[in-house]
Amino acid sequence: MTATIFGADSAQTLEDFERTATAVALVLRERGVTAGARVLLKAGNSAGYVTTLFALMHVGASIVLVDHRELGEETTRICEVATVSLCIVDDDAVPPTGVTVSHIYELLAAAAGRNGEARARIRIDTWCGLPDGLIMWSSGSTGAPKGVVKTGARFIRNLERNAAHMGHRPDDVLLPLLPFNHQYGLSMVLIAWIVRCSLVIAPYRRVDRALRMAAQTGATVLDATPATYRTLHNIVSRRAELTAQLATVRMFCSGAAPLDPTLVDRYVDLTGHPLLDSYGSTELGNISFATPENPIGTGRSMAGIGVRIVDDEGTELGHSQVGEIVIDTPDLMEGYLDESGELRPEPRGWRPTGDLGHLDAAGNLFVDGRKLAVHRMGHTLYPEVIESRVAATGCSTKIIALPDERRGASLVFFVEDERSRSAAYWRERICAVLPVYEQPNRVVVLDRLPLNRNGKPDRHELTRRAAERSGASELGAPSELGASADQSTGEPTSIVA
Repeated sequence: MTATIFGADSAQTLEDFERTATAVALVLRERGVTAGARVLLKAGNSAGYVTTLFALMHVGASIVLVDHRELGEETTRICEVATVSLCIVDDDAVPPTGVTVSHIYELLAAAAGRNGEARARIRIDTWCGLPDGLIMWSSGSTGAPKGVVKTGARFIRNLERNAAHMGHRPDDVLLPLLPFNHQYGLSMVLIAWIVRCSLVIAPYRRVDRALRMAAQTGATVLDATPATYRTLHNIVSRRAELTAQLATVRMFCSGAAPLDPTLVDRYVDLTGHPLLDSYGSTELGNISFATPENPIGTGRSMAGIGVRIVDDEGTELGHSQVGEIVIDTPDLMEGYLDESGELRPEPRGWRPTGDLGHLDAAGNLFVDGRKLAVHRMGHTLYPEVIESRVAATGCSTKIIALPDERRGASLVFFVEDERSRSAAYWRERICAVLPVYEQPNRVVVLDRLPLNRNGKPDRHELTRRAAERSGASELGAPSELGASADQSTGEPTSIVA
């Protein structure tokens, strides 16, 4: 197949796409965008978005990426902090105030008919040489949002490692069901260009439509969050004939959130292929990937990247011992933007991640959760490590710890179960595998966990829900016998939401 960019209602060969992108670059230059100028791009996934992104790279602009659903006030603040000279939006994105705004469609219209003046290939030499070629605004899921500054050269090199590690090839058809303004989705867009293979730009929140596009384009590599894979499995398992629409897919890749082992097993049963987990971050770039030949944990780290597991004193731990993941990567970000828009450099070398994990004897990395300690009943607990252990039994749960003067913390377990089995059912299964000091004070069953913009479980929303029901009469405590009982009634506390 000729490498093609497939949009929701368009298809262009990669060569034609590059001519369009360089024509848009001509328009941008005529409007005063010069090498090094900071330009904010705020739009949803579309062929126009990808065209504009590559046009900005061709110009050599410093590209500031913001989620297309970000509030107008916050976008304005980002523009001020990043000293943005132009903001490019689509019709659905709320634009900022106080800065020049252009629309993607307007740029495409102005570039129409100018392909003859445009280059046949996109050139990114200037962009790669910028110290701030890419500024990705973090989601703030683990703190206040920050401007993460990267060079284009290091970003591209990280993706070249990625493509080589996974074995992406020119005859592949990549279908990322991810937002393109974040690390994972953007990676797949640029890998398609690096490898010069086909890219499918599908509506990632309409999995039914994306499934149809997978069949129509012959998709070979699917990338999505675990939540999206769960939705996809639900659709296909209800209509067995839809499995044929995934027949050409050779890799089902997952990332951006913890992967439930039971979901991996479901895909083996459904398609004959496992879900392939991965690990990375906006700051570090992509780090490790499971592959079809090695579908274990998040796989081994990519060539040139070091991974260690250390204890609280920084001592390296042995195989299967859980500790903090530390990374040494040449693809590390340059630093963060400070409030004046200047780069605040970060030191290079071994870097703590704030994530807990372990390595097996073959060097495969397993991510056990965030290093967020909770002190309860005289024990130090890590809720995401508990989640990982419970997930191995077939229970998909997120744990929210609420302050408790007497116990130190009360644990609310939110269980995702599309079958809506009772909280008592899940409490019994959970308590069977956890010691008493890790058992829930309350179990809440949801059909589906709320998700944030990145497709990760939304802990802010879960914390709000947990706090709404945090009255003393609702919270039980694990007794010395291992039961969770309401203080006033002595009955297990169970809520189905």
